[in-house]
Amino acid sequence: MNYTIQKHEQYALINVQENKFEDTFAADLEAVSRTLFREGFHNLIIDFSTAKSIDSAGISVLKKINMLCSRELGVLVLVSDDDDFVDQLIDGKIRDVTILPTVEEGIDAVFMNDLENEFGADSDDFNDDDMDEDGYTQSEKP
Repeated sequence: MNYTIQKHEQYALINVQENKFEDTFAADLEAVSRTLFREGFHNLIIDFSTAKSIDSAGISVLKKINMLCSRELGVLVLVSDDDDFVDQLIDGKIRDVTILPTVEEGIDAVFMNDLENEFGADSDDFNDDDMDEDGYTQSEKP
């Protein structure tokens, strides 16, 4: 498998340097992804800029990686601007996967996902006892 990994604080970027995403490469990517999860990376960006085709084994591995990311409130971002390759990804029906044309947009998607998770966590701290008899919180009171 021919790839590079760039690790950043909030995400890991895997640059795939293969034309075909098939059997052995798919298995290697799954192993690399599991290692990254163990290291604490739950946001993964996979750059498929050079890839032209993907088989069912590749789709299956991406579904597993996507599930692992989602389970940890992370996000899997697939990057490709090749319309045919993107169509193959869409046909694979990977649930709630993010497909974007550039790595920069993928990085933005990671930051947006983290912000959404932070806001979601803050809203979990809401307490009904904070409301007055009219149904307003102290900060919402007109």
